[in-house]
Amino acid sequence: MEFKTRFTHTLMYASILAATGTMPALAQNTATIEEVTVVGSRIARGADFNSPTPVEVLDRETIEKSGYNNLQQLFEKSPAAGNGTFSTRGNNQDSTANGAAAVSLRGMGADATLVLVNGRRVAISAFAEGITTNFVDINTIPVGALERVEVLKDGASAIYGSDAVAGVVNIVLRNDFEGFEVSAGYGNTTNSDNDEKTFSAIWGVNGEKDSNLTLIFDYFSNSALMNKDRGRLGTANQSANGGMDFRSSRGYPGYFYVDGDITIDPACPADQVVGGGDVCAYDYGPWNVLTPAAERTGLTLMGHTDLTNDIEFFTEIAVQHNKSSARGAPTPLDESAGLTVPASHPDSPFAGATTIDIGRYRTVDAGAREWDIETDNLRGVFGLRGEVNGWRWETSVQRARSESMQTGSRSQGWVRTDFLQQEIDAGRYNPFGGTQNPESVIDAITTSLVRRGASQLTAFDFNVSGELFELAGGNAAMAAGVEYREEKATDIPDDQFQRGLIFGTESVSAKAKRDITSAYIEVALPVMDNFDVSLATRYDSYSDFGNTVNPMLNGRWQITDSLSVRGSWGTGFRAPSLAQIGLGPSQESKFFIDTYGCAINAAYCASTDYNIVFSGNPDLEAEESESYNLGVIFEPMDDLQLSLDYWNIQQEGKIDDAPLGFIYAQFCNDQNSTVCVRSTPQTGDSLGALQSINNTFINIGEQNVTGIDFAARYSGLELAGGSLNLRLDYAYLLEFERVELDSDGTSFKTTDLAGEYEYPVHRWVAAGDWDMDNFGFTASVNYTGEFEDTPDFDFDGTLDYESNTSRTVEAFVTLNLQARYTGFTDVNLSLGVDNALDEDVPFAIGDGDSDLYGYVSGQHSPRGRFVYGKVTYSF
Repeated sequence: MEFKTRFTHTLMYASILAATGTMPALAQNTATIEEVTVVGSRIARGADFNSPTPVEVLDRETIEKSGYNNLQQLFEKSPAAGNGTFSTRGNNQDSTANGAAAVSLRGMGADATLVLVNGRRVAISAFAEGITTNFVDINTIPVGALERVEVLKDGASAIYGSDAVAGVVNIVLRNDFEGFEVSAGYGNTTNSDNDEKTFSAIWGVNGEKDSNLTLIFDYFSNSALMNKDRGRLGTANQSANGGMDFRSSRGYPGYFYVDGDITIDPACPADQVVGGGDVCAYDYGPWNVLTPAAERTGLTLMGHTDLTNDIEFFTEIAVQHNKSSARGAPTPLDESAGLTVPASHPDSPFAGATTIDIGRYRTVDAGAREWDIETDNLRGVFGLRGEVNGWRWETSVQRARSESMQTGSRSQGWVRTDFLQQEIDAGRYNPFGGTQNPESVIDAITTSLVRRGASQLTAFDFNVSGELFELAGGNAAMAAGVEYREEKATDIPDDQFQRGLIFGTESVSAKAKRDITSAYIEVALPVMDNFDVSLATRYDSYSDFGNTVNPMLNGRWQITDSLSVRGSWGTGFRAPSLAQIGLGPSQESKFFIDTYGCAINAAYCASTDYNIVFSGNPDLEAEESESYNLGVIFEPMDDLQLSLDYWNIQQEGKIDDAPLGFIYAQFCNDQNSTVCVRSTPQTGDSLGALQSINNTFINIGEQNVTGIDFAARYSGLELAGGSLNLRLDYAYLLEFERVELDSDGTSFKTTDLAGEYEYPVHRWVAAGDWDMDNFGFTASVNYTGEFEDTPDFDFDGTLDYESNTSRTVEAFVTLNLQARYTGFTDVNLSLGVDNALDEDVPFAIGDGDSDLYGYVSGQHSPRGRFVYGKVTYSF
């Protein structure tokens, strides 16, 4: 009943607002003989061909009418996306892929979505997200260079190989352009100084021998948006809003071990005293950045020319330089830093003490920890293509590289513990009373840091395609090819991290490489005029984990002129990421409560960030998957197209870290454990303060995800003297079952995540576009459904979906508007507003880990109302 009600409401909204766009599966029949290749197949088909797999195409006009200036904004609103889609939002000094963004189709993870550019793989991000998630950074693809975006919402390993588990995103760049076009835009949030600036230019010229050269320049920049700029989001203490107090136990002032006993700094303000009076809490929220400052500059060259009547040379060259930043609270220190204070220190408030050890303290006087990130991407494709006896062939070589450098200077808050100890011993640094130490002392305890990462891709491919024989419905066609590629990735942290001199910041170290040889074949069989079948299979040989073969079968049956059905089935795989295989000792911070320690000493009861130290596993196997899709397409009239698809994806052998709750339960109640590392206990205590937990990766998980997609298009409706086009895209998540080890490690448990934290059941976008003469107007509604809050109800590191029903995070609904005018010669003007009603993000208690500020960063944008304008001039 609930689903029926929501579905009715969705259709009601769709009748008011829907978005313009094209969709191959819903294209009207035309008489064109043009042949195109759409993502999900290697075989070129007629432009009137209806795909047997669900493909959504967002053309350039649709993207411009959305008002979004980068792909991360576009994809995070897509109903097909889900948990695991991430952006620069919430980047801080602990994020492992600062400045980057990725899309996760079906919520199955960014590494389960394959991203292509012009149908080819590109280099992955130099820095992995969450330590081990390799992905293609969509921020390296300039919006100004886009011709269209093709989204295949189905598994496609039989066509493309690894990572195409949940689907494929193919970015098609502009080419064959003739003339000159320049555009500039500016936008700003209405309640802060967060702005965006864009500029792009495209120049193209046709030459002899059917040649073209297209050159595209693209520039984007945005200023920073701070937590504190968004009201209630500026604090980690959300208790006043009905949430949790996630302030850190690493305080300013802090607490000390005075003659072996935990003793709070007597200068700690009363409103910061927690943990039974032994902890001085610190609010790091005001330091953090919701959206970091960024600047991106790109240059793309596309060209082709005939060498002979039958052979064409083509090339794609793209360079991109991105700059970004990350910022977080000042350095947090704990017992593992081993810092001491001489009893004779001139500023000591503990008269008569014989030993003073620093327990938990934060060098706020040194300022925020900040990273500057620069990324350079270079991609070159050179190839030949032609035709022999009706068979098309193409061969190319590609070289792609992504290099990132993350730097922190002495003025950006990076404290070295050995330098700090020297200044404390000399009596020059005062760690007591929340004192602001002199600048000369701060300069003496800080350092500069450099982290370098690089990923490389070298690839060669050769393919042929053509017609085989005639069947009742037309000519059978085939595509076949071979591919070879080499992949390398390195992530080299600063040596000072490796030597344990920098605290409170995640450190990643990785180095791995592999080569892959592949062969594939695809056959399209028009069995009857109204019935098509396609078969494909692909063989991949990896130098690390071994070989895999993946088949695919799909078909389409045109029952009547207005009704057709489609279906697809296939297997897939995801190779272990280079980071998962080649990871060196790397740190990730997790917030949770040390419940074992809390039972011993109240000072350990506060929720705080603990280091989880990961190492790679070279013996990992590939994840395996199986997917199918069943759909119906209904066109009751010429201008109305409807589609409904039921889909399912199953994954086995999913690579994951051993559950934190399991490790904690098994090892963290043992003072001598080498897995769960603790400091020396206080006198009379059996457990010391928790310092870190060691972990690794194993093929342990399973996922079974099922959903329904509904799409509607209505075009050409005459309204008020103009033409109205409507569009609706709706995704309903039926189930998201995850099988994993339970917290005590004795058995596996199955959890349905649909409707749980970050897994909304309902997502949709509905919009309408109206044009009359020189005027145009677009309105769209973006809907992200409700879901349960607090996946870890007691914040002990063990997820308790099954044993706890939490409060509900409300649905988030935003309205976007855009007006256009084309009455000036060669000039287009547009003015728009994103989140026109300035809707505030729904309140959430959070997960006690990354979401600590009263909202869910992975699902909801806290930017607020954003007003923009853009002008384009063409000649």
